[in-house]
Amino acid sequence: MQFNYICSECGQRFDIDPGLAVCPDCSQHQQLNQPLVGVLEVELTGQLDGAFDIMAWLPVDKEYFPAIPVGGTPLWEPEILRREMGFDSLYIKDDGANPTSSFKDRASYLVSAFASSHGTRKIVVASTGNAGSSMAGVGAAAGQQVILFLPRTAPTAKLVQALQYGATVYRVDGNYDLAYDLSMAYSEQRGGMSRNTAYNPMTIEGKKTVSLELFAQLQKAPDYLFVGTGDACIVAGVYKGFRDLEKLGFIDRIPVIYSVQSDTSDALYRAFQSGVFKNIPTHTVADSICVDVPRNGFHALAQLKNHGGSVITVPDEMILSAQAKLARSTGLFTEPASAAAFAGFLKVKHKLPPDAAVVILATGNGLKDSAAATRGIDVPERVITSLDDIL
Repeated sequence: MQFNYICSECGQRFDIDPGLAVCPDCSQHQQLNQPLVGVLEVELTGQLDGAFDIMAWLPVDKEYFPAIPVGGTPLWEPEILRREMGFDSLYIKDDGANPTSSFKDRASYLVSAFASSHGTRKIVVASTGNAGSSMAGVGAAAGQQVILFLPRTAPTAKLVQALQYGATVYRVDGNYDLAYDLSMAYSEQRGGMSRNTAYNPMTIEGKKTVSLELFAQLQKAPDYLFVGTGDACIVAGVYKGFRDLEKLGFIDRIPVIYSVQSDTSDALYRAFQSGVFKNIPTHTVADSICVDVPRNGFHALAQLKNHGGSVITVPDEMILSAQAKLARSTGLFTEPASAAAFAGFLKVKHKLPPDAAVVILATGNGLKDSAAATRGIDVPERVITSLDDIL
């Protein structure tokens, strides 16, 4: 296989270079408080020989990947939930089973390998929590220095996780968007490869591996896929994987992808309706998908429009209810951003054929934000000293 960069907007091709992140021509039109312009994708050409090896689909040689078992996550077949929902081919892709309990390990894994292949030992990232703790964990396995800019409101578990992995953490008195801007300025002034979502082409490319795994596990593409969405980089990565599968003749259609947002953090949804991204302050219980301006907004929006996808919203109350429902019917405790995907399925399932193959992408473990989970359950206040207290 051969690999190069291609601009998602103007179609220019470039050699893969660690000094190149976005299209040098299109990025000149970047506007303040708008998604990235000139996002680069990795373009692959050629044919695959031998067995279906996911590593062969990636633009970095195997020798550069750190010794940490990213990917290969289980595809659950939830019997009780299938019966209750009336969907015999309902699946849950559990990416909370990755080493740092997050889907973001897929991007961090490839970014780490890419940095190592070019002799870079310092990686800079902004995160609401998962991307940062993920990069810190994968970077620790690679012996890399990770600099993390984290909003002060990030869940404690994600902060502690990053610090345990040895990352240098700067807590930002502001939201993710400010953390992103500060991290970019840091990279420019003090060096280090930026792992920021969409800005580094390897983030989208690493995330495409979930689609390759789903194809290998199902022996086909699913009919529908539900993805909780903030920066919209996961949506783009999922599309990239299926597009590569289609390009090489493994599948003949792209699944219908539902991008699911909280109705109080719905920038992509609003832009899907109007074509315009407005910088409106957001909030949601699902911190991992709380974004004012989706950095990969333009690119993801084009993918959704071109391939018949959809963007829907659900209220926070429904996200918390879906989180509890998923846990009680399957045994999977997933964080609110993952539960948003399930809530989206619950909202539109009446529109889907019951014999369809449907996948819920669960992107993170519920222990990442246990405080949020307590809002959807009744925590006992009373304590007892003997059975007489309850009999």
